[in-house]
Amino acid sequence: MEDLYQHFREDEKHFIDQVMDWVQKVEFQYSPYLTPFLDPREHYIVESIIGQHSEVRAVSFGGYETAERKRLFLSPPYFEPSQNDFEIKIAEIRYPKKFADLSHGKILGTLMGTGIKREMIGDIITDGEDWQFFAEGSILQYLISSLTKIGNITIQIEEVSYTDILIPKDSWEEKYEIVSSLRLDVVLASVFHVSRQKSKELIGSNKVKVNWNETERPDIVLGIHDVVSIRGYGRIRLEAIEGKTKKEKIRLKLGVLDRNR
Repeated sequence: MEDLYQHFREDEKHFIDQVMDWVQKVEFQYSPYLTPFLDPREHYIVESIIGQHSEVRAVSFGGYETAERKRLFLSPPYFEPSQNDFEIKIAEIRYPKKFADLSHGKILGTLMGTGIKREMIGDIITDGEDWQFFAEGSILQYLISSLTKIGNITIQIEEVSYTDILIPKDSWEEKYEIVSSLRLDVVLASVFHVSRQKSKELIGSNKVKVNWNETERPDIVLGIHDVVSIRGYGRIRLEAIEGKTKKEKIRLKLGVLDRNR
């Protein structure tokens, strides 16, 4: 296990242990295992571990083609899951659009306020006016019956079919950056063209999340498929590390969602 841990961050050990439990369940019991919704970094870790186990395959689905958060269906190689096997349902939030504004943060905060875990909720999407979210099928009825407000906005949650999925307005732009290190503050400064000091201030004032978790540490070293969100600026997804320049700087391939464009 120590050999496995060394490829990942210290704070990812607990998740790696979890993944090994899932893999062993599939290998030794020959029974499929459906994971909760995983962020892109967690997804990458699972794929990396499964790559060393020929008796386990992973198929992912998050409710729609470009989903960020996905559930993985782990199974013996001969098993072919259907869409229904992922047990994902789609909910639309009905609200008085003319008089109120919703946001990703408000919706997620309200959902978490019901006591459910983040891993039970997939992407929250909007076309600029309407809002939908993806959830584990087992909890949707509870949310429909218990949620009537987001902040002071009266809402109603309604299950919709896959044919009614919104087309999200956000689109990721592919970008290449050359950075001196993979430290969080260095990458942020480079991508959003701010000073290193400004980057540290944003991190220190709780405006930055790595994989949806707040951090105040500018020295976190980013890894493949980490998603970094910066309030007021946008999001970065580290797609690939594409080698080094002659001056030993690191060439990155990124997905960037710029809120100021």
